[in-house]
Amino acid sequence: MLKPGDPAPPFDLECALDGRTARLSLARISSELVLIFFYPRDFSFICPTEVTGFNQALKEFAAEETSIVGVSIDNVDSHLRWARELGGIGYPILADPDGSLARAYGVFDEDAKVALRATFILDRKRKVAYSSSCPLNIGRSVSETLRIVRALRTGRLCPADWTPGAECGPTDRDF
Repeated sequence: MLKPGDPAPPFDLECALDGRTARLSLARISSELVLIFFYPRDFSFICPTEVTGFNQALKEFAAEETSIVGVSIDNVDSHLRWARELGGIGYPILADPDGSLARAYGVFDEDAKVALRATFILDRKRKVAYSSSCPLNIGRSVSETLRIVRALRTGRLCPADWTPGAECGPTDRDF
């Protein structure tokens, strides 16, 4: 799995976006930060809670100059059907049916043949600033991911459980 400081593998893949098929490449995303989250598959039990959770927080991430990109092994037609069933999703969901992007990020589960539940936050230079993964049976926290984005944007040392407005450390790298 990629770790902070690693360059993010580029991509140019089909995606579902605003009820239609499109293409998205990492190089064309202009936001300060990019949040890429991998999930196992559409039409499952936990995944819709995360996908809709990120959708509900889309404006908060946008206010932090952060684009959201979802990725699973499902094809774009599946993403389109699922997004409609979920009431619409306002960010792109990449189709990675052969798992090549998940493999490039080091989060493809060869036994289950799906992407792990993994999160990457990329900086402006498109290097990994943050990465995490969790077991397939446990959903990630959208609010914690947003807190991490906000902490990264301070450019400062942020203690455990830091929240916006709380005291931060200096901007140096003395951890």
